[in-house]
Amino acid sequence: MPKLSVNIDHVATVRQARRASEPSPLLAAHEAELGGADGITVHLREDRRHIQDDDVRQLRQSIRIPLNFEMAATDEMIEMALRIRPNSVMIVPEGRREITTEGGLDVVALADLLRTAVNRLTNAGIATSVFINAEARQVDAAAMIGVAICEVHTGPFAQSFTPEGTSGEHTAALLERIATIGSLIRDRGMRFNAGHGLNYRNVQAVAALEGVHELHIGHAIVSRAIFVGMQSAVAEMRALCRRSG
Repeated sequence: MPKLSVNIDHVATVRQARRASEPSPLLAAHEAELGGADGITVHLREDRRHIQDDDVRQLRQSIRIPLNFEMAATDEMIEMALRIRPNSVMIVPEGRREITTEGGLDVVALADLLRTAVNRLTNAGIATSVFINAEARQVDAAAMIGVAICEVHTGPFAQSFTPEGTSGEHTAALLERIATIGSLIRDRGMRFNAGHGLNYRNVQAVAALEGVHELHIGHAIVSRAIFVGMQSAVAEMRALCRRSG
């Protein structure tokens, strides 16, 4: 069964709507841990639209499970990561106008820039990953710049699920593509993670893929938590992943 890292960005989204002190991402992280989360993920964006610098510092000091820090490959964020020393860093593309991350990082085009960032983080003892589309050329480029982990973008697969069900052969083909790229990632000596758009309806197929080490899931869990609480929402997701095998 893959590990589950819970992204709590959107707890902070609700808080920032009023620039208030609640709901607390730190409390959400503790509740997620009690619900069975294996890790916590946060994305500190350039525009600070949800998670804030103090959130990252407090989480690093307080939680007992691994902290995964999502960030763009900018000097500001690299310096932040080197100060905070999260357990892992995932480098993602970032656009001001996007609501959430819309696609994988183009490691092929950005190899020189990313290699420098990866070297600095790796030399500091921080496991580094890249968020990529399910493309072999991106896996090869990731291996060349020395990352330890590739997270495969599962958005297209997740979006193929509609209220009426899946799109059949198209959904199966997208899942097979993730599986194929996951196998290539492992063949290149890197860890295979997956995430984006996964929810309570579609997670089991991805969780059942051979060799997937960790799933990163946020919006679906936070949305469910509004009605049942964070502990229960995380526990339900963990149970689905457990039954996938």
